[in-house]
This record gives sequence, structure tokens and C-alpha cells, in this order.
Amino acid sequence: MATTKTAAKTTKSDEKYDGFTDDERAAMKERAKELKSARRGAKADEEPTVLAKIAEMQEPDRTRAERIHAIVRANAPQLAPKLWYGMPAYARDGKVLCFYQAAQKFNTRYATFGFNDVADLDDGTMWPTAFAVTELSPADEALIGELVKKAVS
Repeated sequence: MATTKTAAKTTKSDEKYDGFTDDERAAMKERAKELKSARRGAKADEEPTVLAKIAEMQEPDRTRAERIHAIVRANAPQLAPKLWYGMPAYARDGKVLCFYQAAQKFNTRYATFGFNDVADLDDGTMWPTAFAVTELSPADEALIGELVKKAVS
């Protein structure tokens, strides 16, 4: 009894998609390094590391990140700068309160400035927690400053 094997056709729908892009995997690896460093008792002041990461960014992300860093530090000096998924973030009691995500990070058309659930931004039953940033006007900078102040209140 002879058996015949046929070559299996591979179609695009047969390919397995594991759910993460290369950029997302890289961000997860950066986060794992951050957690490992924290477990080892890394230095308490991470601001130099955050500033170095900002300096590595391409324009216009670098300029926006520098401005946001200055705004957050001026309006909430009690927040501790740290890296979070390889991006600048600002924490209270070890928990990330707000963060900046460069557009180049995931090849998006805009950067993001966002807040996590520890931020005190509650306003009714629904409120914004992340903002697309394409430019920073003086009005935008004032709004970020107000939001950061409210978030830490």
C-alpha cells in the first residue's frame, strides 16, 4: 500500500501571527531591563538616564520630550523621573503617573503624553488620559502643566 504525500501550500492566512511587532518586543525587553535594574537596587536618581534617553531621540521627538520633561519637573518636582518601556516617565511612590512616548518609538504619526490610573484626573464618569502631541504651543505647555499639577494633587 503506497501513500502519496502532497506538498502543503502555505498561504498568508496559514502564517502564525504572534501578536507583537519588533518594536513592541524591543519595548518589552527594555521594560524587563528596567525591572531587573530596579530589583538590583539601582540608583534612586534616574534623571540622568532619562535625559540620556531623551538626547538619543530624533527630532522633533527630542525637543518635545525635553519640553515635557521641563514642564513636569517644574509643576511636579516630587515626581521621580524614570524610564518606562524605554521612554521618559514620572513616578510617585514607584508607580508611573505620567509618561511621554515618542512618535518614532512605534513609527506613529504623533507622540503621546499620557497618564496612568494613579493620576488624580477623575472628572465625572469619563475623562481623557492620553494626548496626541504633534507640536507644543504655549497653550499646550500650559495645559500639560495644569494636568500634571492636578494629577499629583
